[in-house]
Amino acid sequence: MQKLIIAKLLVLISAFSLLAQSKQITVIKAGKLIDTEKGKVLNDQMILIEGEKIKAVGRNLTVRKNAKIIDLSSSTVLPGLIDTHVHISGQAPDRKKLANPFIDPSVIAHIYAQRTLKAGFTSVRSLSSNSFSGVYLKRAINRGIIWGPRIQAGAFYIGSTGSHGDVIGLSPWRGTKRPSEMTGIANGVDEVRKKVRYLVKYGADVIKFGASAGVLSGEDSVSAAQYTQEEMNAIVDEAHMWGRRVAAHAHGTKAIKMAVRAGVDSIEHGSLIDAEGIRMMKKKGTYLVADIYVDDYIVREYTKLGFPQQVIEKEKIVGKTQRENFRKAFNAGVKMAFGTDAGVYPHGWNGKQFFHMVKWGMTPMQAIQSATVSAADLMGWSSKVGSVRAGKLADIIAVTTDPLKDIKSLENVEFVMKGGKIYKNRSAH
Repeated sequence: MQKLIIAKLLVLISAFSLLAQSKQITVIKAGKLIDTEKGKVLNDQMILIEGEKIKAVGRNLTVRKNAKIIDLSSSTVLPGLIDTHVHISGQAPDRKKLANPFIDPSVIAHIYAQRTLKAGFTSVRSLSSNSFSGVYLKRAINRGIIWGPRIQAGAFYIGSTGSHGDVIGLSPWRGTKRPSEMTGIANGVDEVRKKVRYLVKYGADVIKFGASAGVLSGEDSVSAAQYTQEEMNAIVDEAHMWGRRVAAHAHGTKAIKMAVRAGVDSIEHGSLIDAEGIRMMKKKGTYLVADIYVDDYIVREYTKLGFPQQVIEKEKIVGKTQRENFRKAFNAGVKMAFGTDAGVYPHGWNGKQFFHMVKWGMTPMQAIQSATVSAADLMGWSSKVGSVRAGKLADIIAVTTDPLKDIKSLENVEFVMKGGKIYKNRSAH
């Protein structure tokens, strides 16, 4: 009996050994490698990848004979980019083409996911949609059924009645085609707590709520607070109890400070933040996610898309001020994470924001760090993405022009790898 057990153990050990050996070994030869953790460039590096993870990084690594070699010695290599504010389930330019904006995004969202990944963004935080489509898109990607970036899905936007997250100025009959609970509308402390639990129950990874009014909705104000302090406190407390981080949509000065007091993990937009709000964010360690490219697109294109002039005028109020306040907050030492609001403009254009971040105060390295190590920290994913280091997932991109010399090169990513699998390689053609 003892001999039989030993024999079976030897068979199992042999099987596991063969399985380990069967993992694909890939070696990337990087001419330049951006070390996002230390903020410096390493020359002539080798990245050894086993399966979906990085095994080693350095010069003159020992490589197995059967390893796949990817020669990026003429390129600048860096970790996969991260966008912490997208709406992966849809995009404004396609809205008029949809017969049912509640159902159709679930059918076509994979297209937006693929465009995002091809643009070099291997991870995203999808903050709100009209359904749970982002949750199921994430699951399909994780199962390998379709391909796209890693997703933290936010599901419904929690908002008060008549808020930026509600249908404003239209007949109440418009909302009768969907189940009554299939919205993010909640009022009062008990209701907002219940709504957080509802979203967590059905798969939300992150909670987003509306602290203030917004641009692309029918309210007169763009800045007014739309929840009480007690309601904001309850949302954050409930979400944190369930292990979910909280993003607050907040343009207005008062609403930003209320959300920071409540303990949110990030302020989205932050357009009209004042000096006190900046000091509060820095003290609390609250991230600012400022979408400082999108103003250009809204002002230029949204009249053509049929949006009312009221929306355009509200954007003009916040656009330039948001960029000026982005500079002030950055100079003051507020933590910054890259977030674009992609979906308000076409997915795959995410990289256009880097130019504006540099124009308004960041160095190219700092802008890249905002979309790698800082974004990973905000998402709670620092242990697996955000830098090219042994033990992390092999999410790696490359560009032919050095982005530290020309940040716009990140608008044209040449090579994309996610989890050790190549999704784009122009250098191979």
